[in-house]
Amino acid sequence: MTYSSHFQHADDIVNHLNDVVHEITDPLLKAKYVGFVSVAAVTVYELAIKEIFIAFARRKHRVFGHFIEAYLDRVNGRIRLKTIREEHISRFGAEYETKFQQRLDQKTKQYLRDKHRGIKNSYTNLIIWRNDFSHTGEINTTATYEEAVQAYEDGKEVIHCLASCMIDEGL
Repeated sequence: MTYSSHFQHADDIVNHLNDVVHEITDPLLKAKYVGFVSVAAVTVYELAIKEIFIAFARRKHRVFGHFIEAYLDRVNGRIRLKTIREEHISRFGAEYETKFQQRLDQKTKQYLRDKHRGIKNSYTNLIIWRNDFSHTGEINTTATYEEAVQAYEDGKEVIHCLASCMIDEGL
């Protein structure tokens, strides 16, 4: 399975919700859909990140792959950017951490220039919205459903940067 195939789960949810959310007239109910989207988005981000690291480790050595798979099984939900850099990528070597940061910075500048949105902010916001919704039951009153969907799409770019850094063997 490729890391990007995990996105299909959230894509299917978003596509379904897109068909019904415009009919919702209750603003409180509509605000809850931000939480639904963020939960689905962060779930598939986590699955994709695990897939990237496990595939990388398996390409290096079968036993290493098993070790990383077991290690990542115990770190559910730990996918903030700082955690990815300092706790996950750093275990593979500083060169991968540096490469990820460079690619993420480059993509952030390009995306900001072309689409006027920050991929790191979108990614981080989704994690915050998800945690607020799923752990404390807080309903986000500052983001719209459409902004949550856009943040999900923007946040995928962070995952693509990670994949390009860990898949590229030219280090």
